[in-house]
Formats: sequence, C-alpha cells, structure tokens
Amino acid sequence: MNVSTRNTPAARSTYRHGDLRRALLDAGIELARQGGPDAVVLREATRRAGVAPNAAYRHFANRDDLLDAVRAAAVASAARFMEAELAQVPATGTPTEQAHARVRAVGAGYMRFAHAETGLFRTAFGGRFTVQHDPDPAMGGATGLNPFEHLSAALNDLVAAGALPAERRPGAEYLAWSTVHGMALLAIDGPLRGTPQPMLHALGQQLLDMVERGL
Repeated sequence: MNVSTRNTPAARSTYRHGDLRRALLDAGIELARQGGPDAVVLREATRRAGVAPNAAYRHFANRDDLLDAVRAAAVASAARFMEAELAQVPATGTPTEQAHARVRAVGAGYMRFAHAETGLFRTAFGGRFTVQHDPDPAMGGATGLNPFEHLSAALNDLVAAGALPAERRPGAEYLAWSTVHGMALLAIDGPLRGTPQPMLHALGQQLLDMVERGL
C-alpha cells in the first residue's frame, strides 16, 4: 500500500484560548477608528483577522454584538485620555485649586479624545452608550473608571473642597458633559470643523472656564 508522503497542513493554532475574540475585537476597533460605528462590520473584521466568517459567531453573535464590544473599548479609550490629563494635575495648591484642575482635566481629555480619535469618539458616544447603574468594567480606563465616573469624581471633589454647594451637585455632571460634548461635536462635525487647532484649543479653554463658573 502506497502511503502519501505529502505533508498534511497543521491545524491553525493562532487563535487559542480566546485569541480569536481579541483579534476580531482589535479589527473592529481599527474599523471604528477609521470610519466610526457604521464601519464596524463583522464580515470585514473576520477578513482582517484572517478567518472564515462563520468562525466569528463563536465569539460574537452578530454585528451588534461586535459593535457593543468595540464601543466599550472606545469608551475605555476616552477614559484613558482623561487619565492622561489627570496625571498632569500638579499635586500642589489648595484643595479647591486641585479640584478645579481635575474638572478641567476631565473636560480637556474628553475634547482631546474627540480630536485625536474622532472615529472612536463617534463610536463611543454617538450610539447606545448609556450611564449605567452597574458600569461595564470593559468601559473603564487604567483606573477602572469610565468617563462618566471620572467626571462624577471630579465634581464630588469640588463639593468636598467647598467649591461647589452640595445642593447644586445633583445633575451637574449631565450639564457639564453636554456642554463639553457640544463643543466637541461642533469641532468635528459642525460649523467649527476645519478651524485651526490653536483656535480650537483656545475656545476649549474658554469653554472650560465657563463650565467652572457655572457649577
């Protein structure tokens, strides 16, 4: 009996122990980075990951399932931008000065994320992101806090420092968030699109001044 000496292709072992899910998620994040949430397509993610489309369904039931995971990663990226700004807040000054600096850092990080990662920004906050009573850990940055939690913590610091009356604290995060978000949208999708970056930076600083005075 003749036995073929041709080598039998080895089974693919690249995606063991959940690596395929990570590869698909990474592909989805890159699609969102390039084109926002509408660009996140499961078939294209599988193509980029180098696997057959059916392989994706072991990890993501459908396109919306993948988009939810990509959105969580995008929200976490926004949190990391905030954390980078918070890390630059000086450890000196009065508690009031430091609390105000943290509020500004959160807002500055949010706007910087919108400009630096516009596709991820649209994915994170342009769809079904909600303020959850039980936050998804996948939406947290290096500290585990998501963007909304960073803003809430900064406002709580203002109250603790005596810079924000406790009776004015409820709901303040929604007002501050909507103001900064509005500026970000004007800059990336609205009438301020194409404005030179130095001018946008100056406008952003003025906006943060207004938010501080209004709290």
